[in-house]
Amino acid sequence: MRAGHSDVDAIIDLVTDSFQHLAVSVWLVPPRHDRWAVLHGHVRIHIEHAMRYGYVHVTGDRLGVAVWLPHDRRLPPPADYDERLLKACGHWTDRFRVVDRLFAAHHPRRPHHHLTYLAVHPERRGEGIGSVLLRHHHARLDAAGIGAYLEASSSPSRDLYARHGYRTGEMFAVPDGAPLWPMWREPYLAVER
Repeated sequence: MRAGHSDVDAIIDLVTDSFQHLAVSVWLVPPRHDRWAVLHGHVRIHIEHAMRYGYVHVTGDRLGVAVWLPHDRRLPPPADYDERLLKACGHWTDRFRVVDRLFAAHHPRRPHHHLTYLAVHPERRGEGIGSVLLRHHHARLDAAGIGAYLEASSSPSRDLYARHGYRTGEMFAVPDGAPLWPMWREPYLAVER
């Protein structure tokens, strides 16, 4: 189901909880005692942007979320991004800018929807919640003949996306080596035509 504005805080908490232990998150904010708060502020910027310009789907119990941004038209950046990034990330802002530049350098130029976040409550992982969320939006993309793109930040997530038809591009990494895999999924109906 499509998320409503009353879901935003719970979504931000869920994404932050799900992403705080990833290698790229540890690189972004090395001190564990700072990481959750900094990531929470950063995630807020992107969730609020997606609520306005993208698709934010949640499960009925709010234990899973998929956040998509359409890149099949000109998409504005998040409002007041530089100021909000500095306020949210403080001392760690430059690291977030490095990751922004890396993502931009590897981002495809052809029309697609970008999966910016897929998060499932830690106690419910492995139950197929992420797969349900992926299939839901993939059906829309397949019907419209639009591809999907994402950056996988762990081997298990890369494997999950591969099971859903994503092909892995050339790995890139943050300066200290946390790997990221760009992945592309062709729309199935467009392939069958």
